[in-house]
Amino acid sequence: MWVLAVPFRAPAPGAVWHAGLSAHVYVGPSLPAALAPYDPPPHTLERFLEDELNTTPRPLPAVPVVQPRPEQVTGAAAIAAHAAAGGRMFLLGDDPGVGKTGTAVLAVQQIARQRPVRTVLVVADRPAAITVPHWTRSIGAFGGSADGAQGLRWCVTTWDRLAKVASVTTVAGAFDVVVADEAHMVRHTTTQRWKHWKAVSGSGRVKDAPFVLLATATPAHSPLELPYLAPHLAALHGEPLRAWADLPARLAEHGFHVERGRYGWEWTEDAGERRADLARLRGWLTDTDPPSTLYRAAPWGPVSVTGTPVALTPAERAQYEAEWSQFREEMQLARRGRQTARGRAALLRFRQKAGLIRVQATVDWVRAQVEAERQVAVSVEFVETAADPIRTALLDAGVPVAGIYGRDRFDVEAERLRFQTGEAAVCVFTVTASISLHAHEQLPGGRTASGLPRVGLFHQPRFSGIGARQVTGRTHRDHQLSPWRIAYAEDTVEEQVARVMVERLAVTGSTAGGDTAGLREIAELLDADWLPATSLTGAD
Repeated sequence: MWVLAVPFRAPAPGAVWHAGLSAHVYVGPSLPAALAPYDPPPHTLERFLEDELNTTPRPLPAVPVVQPRPEQVTGAAAIAAHAAAGGRMFLLGDDPGVGKTGTAVLAVQQIARQRPVRTVLVVADRPAAITVPHWTRSIGAFGGSADGAQGLRWCVTTWDRLAKVASVTTVAGAFDVVVADEAHMVRHTTTQRWKHWKAVSGSGRVKDAPFVLLATATPAHSPLELPYLAPHLAALHGEPLRAWADLPARLAEHGFHVERGRYGWEWTEDAGERRADLARLRGWLTDTDPPSTLYRAAPWGPVSVTGTPVALTPAERAQYEAEWSQFREEMQLARRGRQTARGRAALLRFRQKAGLIRVQATVDWVRAQVEAERQVAVSVEFVETAADPIRTALLDAGVPVAGIYGRDRFDVEAERLRFQTGEAAVCVFTVTASISLHAHEQLPGGRTASGLPRVGLFHQPRFSGIGARQVTGRTHRDHQLSPWRIAYAEDTVEEQVARVMVERLAVTGSTAGGDTAGLREIAELLDADWLPATSLTGAD
């Protein structure tokens, strides 16, 4: 049986839709040429299901072996030690680029030597065209799928396909180990993603739950955003799992400085109380024997992030002031009427228009960096008012640009490789995690990325410390230094937001993520402190 990865509404002659698998299947000794494009790569969900259904799985392609770095070996040993002691979850919080993927693969192999482990689920971030092949190569390179690797069967998917994984668990069965890459993706319990995560991770079960490895350099903005740790915290305190179903309420009972606010639970703004809460939380994770978390700072040092003020022309200044006045008027009207949707829309429009005004300045700065023989990573949040005009202007100026943004616009892995090999001097992207853009990266096929120094630019100040820290880790990783700059319009509210972003960026490495005082300060600057916090951070 062949389980096929057929795109929506694509023709699949000879294949039959299987409702139980939520996929097209074909039965036969070989795959017809018309269906060959839908043959799923190794370790994808469709290939995993196929291997489960057939008597003999198809062989996996050979992958060059990688020698683990010392921190990956010691990290895997720490995770395995916690599992051996009966631990249920482990939080791996190493800095971006330290090597969490390799650490996770090695740890799973060691856990499989301690207990019966046959199936492993890896949930990675988008885009799937980059993250799934990356994990597949890493599994092979670190020996996770080699002959003699305890017969492990890996399934690698992305957070946006988690619903499909949950729907086929009756066919695939429960997984023995679950690896959550970028675990902060389930820091909100109000999303469908959280519902599906509970199903596949066993977070709602007391018995027969898989071992869960949570990997993220930015766990959350506050202790209130750590519901994915609830099963571990319940076991740590010897309390029923259901007692931690309402994480904020349980934290309050344990003395955390949280209380109900206008839009739900809120964390204290008092710096001393915050420090006390973080110390207690870290103690819960580190003071166990063995510890249930591990954090290693990048040995090549923290990323340098500085501001880049943009002096607006008189015409641009007039346009900016007009947009700011209109935004203030719309926000005040929305605030008085408590029209949350209107307030969100006004904030979004202002940010888009403010960024559009500065497009030419960003293009000029990028061109100067390219002329200085540097490769430039440009992080944007909007497509039509930032990514498209920046890319178009650079192409018109003769600068080759790779684009990683928009749905189905580009072959994202091909675009990434264009930048990494030096074919494209600039990469404009919207994603925040799970892609590598650093110099000297070992590429598929034995190639090596160009050695030109990388510099990064935030076209706009980001509100989320998690998002900002993840972005800088795309180029500042694996012993490659890469400074970043934040562009903003001089003498405007953008400058104040950028200052807060720089001041708070370093805090996101703590156990609880970032200091939410920075978010509140930004909200006050934009007269948006009455909106839910997700208006600034997103609810992903």
